[in-house]
Order: sequence, then C-alpha cells, then structure tokens
Amino acid sequence: MSDTGHVSEPTAPLRPPHPARPPRPPHRTDRTDRAGVAAPDPATPAASSALVRALTDWFDAHARPLPWRSAAGVRAAGGPRADHAWGVFLSEVMSQQTPISRVEPIWREWIRAWPTPADLAAATPAEVLRSWRHLGYPRRALRLLEAAAAITRDHGGRVPAAEADLLDLPGVGAYTAAAVSAFAFGRRSVVLDTNVRRVLGRVTGGLALPRPHLRRDEQRGAAALVPADPAAAATWNAAVMEFGALVCTAAAPDCSACPLTSCAWREAGYPADVFRRRRQSWAGSDRQARGRIMAQLRESPERTAAELAAGVPAAAPAGQHERALASLLADGLVAQVAGGYRLPS
Repeated sequence: MSDTGHVSEPTAPLRPPHPARPPRPPHRTDRTDRAGVAAPDPATPAASSALVRALTDWFDAHARPLPWRSAAGVRAAGGPRADHAWGVFLSEVMSQQTPISRVEPIWREWIRAWPTPADLAAATPAEVLRSWRHLGYPRRALRLLEAAAAITRDHGGRVPAAEADLLDLPGVGAYTAAAVSAFAFGRRSVVLDTNVRRVLGRVTGGLALPRPHLRRDEQRGAAALVPADPAAAATWNAAVMEFGALVCTAAAPDCSACPLTSCAWREAGYPADVFRRRRQSWAGSDRQARGRIMAQLRESPERTAAELAAGVPAAAPAGQHERALASLLADGLVAQVAGGYRLPS
C-alpha cells in the first residue's frame, strides 16, 4: 500500500496490476451494492455520478485518519490555537513531491511550533529551514515563510478561502489553491494532482499514466465529474486523490481492491505507458549534493568552505559541489559570511 503524496510519475517501468483477475460479476456483497460500476463516459451524467458515488463510498471506508483532515485533528496535534485552514495549507505544500509518511511527523512539529500563520511569520529563515529537515525541495520552506507573512499582513492572519486570493500567496499554484479551498473551506473546486490525473486517465481514457503535461480537455473532463454541491465536491476530490495514493498507484496498482467493476485501462489489457518522460536518478545528482550541504548546515550554525568540502564523496563529479553551493546561495537557502557559510538569518 502506497502512502505517496503529490508525486511525479515513476521513472521505473510500470509493474503489472496486482493481482490480474477476470472481470467481476455485476453484483457484489460488500458494504454497498452501488460500488461496482462500469468505466464511465464523462459525457454521461449517470455514469459519472456512479463513478463519484463508488469512490466516495470507498473513501468513507478506507480514508487514512490524517490529522489535517478535520479541525479537531489539527487542534489535537497543534493545541487549541491551531488553525484548521493553516494545517491544511501546510500539509498541501509539504506533500508536494513527498510521501505522506515523511510529511506527517514534520507537519506535527510545525503545527505545534507555529499553530497559526502569524506564529510562522515571526520565525527566522534558519529556524524554518532547520525544521524542514529531510522533506526535500527546501525552497518550499521559504515560500511557506513568505506566505505566512502575506497571510498575516494582508488577510488578518487567516488563510483566505477564495482560490484567487490563495493564488496571490507566494509559492501557491493552481493545485494548492484548489486543494486548500476544497479541503479547508469545503468549496467546490477542481483538484488535479498526479494521483487524480492517473485515476481518471485510467478509468476514462485507458492510459497507464497521465500525459506529461496537463491539457485543457483533461481539465474539462475532470471538472465535469465534480459534484455541484460544494461539500460533495470536496469529498470527491479527497476520495479520488486518496484512491490514487493507496490503490490505483503509479507503479503497482492493486486492482483487487478497486471498487469499480471495470475501467478503460483494464479493458484495454493494461497497455504500457506511451509517453516519453525525463528520467533522473537521485544518486549522484546535483539535488543530492545540495541536500548534503543543507544537512551539514542544519547540524551546525556555521561551516567553513573546507568543512563543507570534506563531506563530498570521492566519486562526486568534478565541480558538482561548487555548482550545488552556488545554486543554494542564489536560491537564498545558504548565506555566505566571513568565516564560511550558514543558513540565512
């Protein structure tokens, strides 16, 4: 069972679904008789409604008890001052490109330390980067700090509910704005992350994995499935995302746990991914070199150039360490001082 967040599609070959099985009979004897539905034509309202009903019923039974999914969960993790919308906002930014199993413990630390946007806005960049620890893509931590300052300054310390206002915050794109509006405020929005795109691409389009770039027809198809009722829409968005994370995963989908009797991808015989994708290994990459420098600076207030260089593996490509350090300085993640380097203050 995967616990991935909003992650890129795999660069390794897709494994066959587990286990392969013949089509299910039309009637099932589980918790609902409505769950088994055929692959929908997005243009058919009845089929679309059946798909939504099937996955929201599945979500009712199988959703993970993640703390940010309720105001009570956020307060239990962060104390009586902890703000639900802020907890959702943090979770959405942290889970980009990062497994939920790594996000949750760091999220709990953040919501305890900074239960409101104003609390985070008062922190220093060094404190924030140190607390980000091993989540990766540390620029997200600085964007969160900037967003907290903007929320405190421009929105009275409250996370805004409207997607347009959310999009004005530093580091917030279309996905994050839609997700926060839906999950924190129960508003109707179209939440499209990689998990959602993969599920809908398989069920309605017969694609093993979604296209590398989001297209307008894909957006229209996803929007057509979102229920008109705001509360139902928020549940649907959470359900299809969770289903993609736990069952209809990128590398090893578990079709035995699928509540649909069929999907276009399965009916086509599970065709392989047809799109060309960039493949990049973490080992030996510049990203790994940047992470090594950040880890050293989180452990010590300041490091000399020689101390940072001492951590470079013998097999590292020539010039990579210098290139990684220069990029961290350019991104504002590292500051140069007379004695060497430190996290920004």
